[in-house]
Amino acid sequence: MAEVIRMPKMSDTMEEGVIAEWHKKVGDKIKSGEIIAEVETDKATMDLESYYDGTLLYIGVNKGDAVPIDGIMAVVGAEGEDYKSLLEGGSANGASNGASVEEPAKEESKSAPAAAAPAVETATPEPAKKPAPAASAEKINAVVVRMPKMSDTMEEGTLVGWQKKVGDKVKSGDILAEVETDKATMELEAYEDGTLLYIGIKDGESVPVDGIIAVIGEEGANVEALLARENGEGGAEVENIEASDEGKAAPAADSSSNGADKTVSVADSGDRIKASPLAKRLADEKGIDLSQVGGSGDNGRIVKRDVDEFKPAAAAAAAKTEAPAQAASAPAPAKAEQPAAPATGDFTDSPISQMRKTIARRLSDSLFTAPHFYVTMEINMDKAMALRPQLNEVSPAKISFNDMVIKACAVALKQHPAVNSAWLGDKIRRYNYVNIGVAVAVDEGLLVPVIRDADKKTLSTISGEVKDLAGKAKDKKLQPKDWEGNTFSISNLGMFGVDEFTAIINPPDSCILAIGAIKKVAAFKEDGTVYPQNIMKVTLSADHRVVDGALGAQFLLAVKKLLEEPMSMLV
Repeated sequence: MAEVIRMPKMSDTMEEGVIAEWHKKVGDKIKSGEIIAEVETDKATMDLESYYDGTLLYIGVNKGDAVPIDGIMAVVGAEGEDYKSLLEGGSANGASNGASVEEPAKEESKSAPAAAAPAVETATPEPAKKPAPAASAEKINAVVVRMPKMSDTMEEGTLVGWQKKVGDKVKSGDILAEVETDKATMELEAYEDGTLLYIGIKDGESVPVDGIIAVIGEEGANVEALLARENGEGGAEVENIEASDEGKAAPAADSSSNGADKTVSVADSGDRIKASPLAKRLADEKGIDLSQVGGSGDNGRIVKRDVDEFKPAAAAAAAKTEAPAQAASAPAPAKAEQPAAPATGDFTDSPISQMRKTIARRLSDSLFTAPHFYVTMEINMDKAMALRPQLNEVSPAKISFNDMVIKACAVALKQHPAVNSAWLGDKIRRYNYVNIGVAVAVDEGLLVPVIRDADKKTLSTISGEVKDLAGKAKDKKLQPKDWEGNTFSISNLGMFGVDEFTAIINPPDSCILAIGAIKKVAAFKEDGTVYPQNIMKVTLSADHRVVDGALGAQFLLAVKKLLEEPMSMLV
């Protein structure tokens, strides 16, 4: 009998685990005690053992995906055994019950097709949904490819470009596509061998994490049934409902159901409207009622093109030709079609990138959730400016003033560990290590790669890592390990001639330091004589829930002393 493998609780604080690596693939024979995967918890990466003998029938989680405690990861059983009922939340008994429901459904659909139409008209679509169990019982030699979670903050990904096309042979490890996340553009690998049977999104479209983007399997596999099963509501059922509606109330749509036109109306498909995330967002921005938009995607799914080509006037004209019962409900959506007042002058609308979306969401959350306060100080950089050329004579990497600030902050954080903390809602977490996030400007926005254990590294090592990570950021080659785990952040606009500014805290940090330019100003000795002095202004933005004003000032004073006496950082 098939058995489900669920995500175990591997630590007292663990809420979910991330699949670091699968050591077995579907079809492999496994024995109790064998390592089938590596799971990354909040504490460490640990081995996951099988407690059953049998064949690995199903893997439900891709490498890099997170699974909550008790979430289904895999199924082990006898070769060829039907395990679908386990994934649907049932058991062997549930499967038999489902089978018993299939036969009446089939008979009903054959002997009383007319009964289905009234059910749809009265908004009771149960008769049309009964064929669904039959589809889920079919054995399909194919698997869906879902959008993986490629970063800790990723909510959706945008398809940059497909490297394979439908019909291509694919092997595990092949690059299927490039995906733009909120951090970088990353490669999407295949984890199955087979033929690429289906591509669900086009270049430029966005898909939420875990959304279906493709299907890989044996040639001739029933892709439609697989997609219906994975979506939980068969595409076939929607087609049946639409066909019955179109036959009763909209004869003009007969050509569509016969395949003459790929556009399918979704206005009669009940409350559920099938549309891509990008189409939904565009419709919301334009004030378009999606129930009035025809879908040209698979099974009537609305895609970006349908929203772009939608004309409210055409929809209103079509509404007038509908049956009176349908026309009665048409005026309400029509009001939503009123176009906004046209903008005056020339302008260009640009789609929002995944990176920009995340910047907007995370920094808005930070600014309006964390009570910010600011502490500004002037630092005399004369000795740092004198020391830097001497260091660069012997350093393998050219040391910048930014590198010196990173080192000073790291040392000061060890002296004031309460600043090296994060607000976690019901507790404050104080870190025993110092990871400095360094803001790097890229074309699409901002990335914050991390210098780990910065307090333990030399200035030359810090300099080399900053340059390497900045290069990766600009080339979109950063990996999750490069941007995760910061405990404090630095943002430097001094190289742009900015004297001083305030920065927004980068969650989950409690502080960020804004660095201004070094400027030569006039200073006065006790006797009143004037002499030049190189001053740099820095501003600490702090979360008042974690850091109080006095603590923030003490930390900043420590940074000031280290930069004004830079040799103290080297001993």
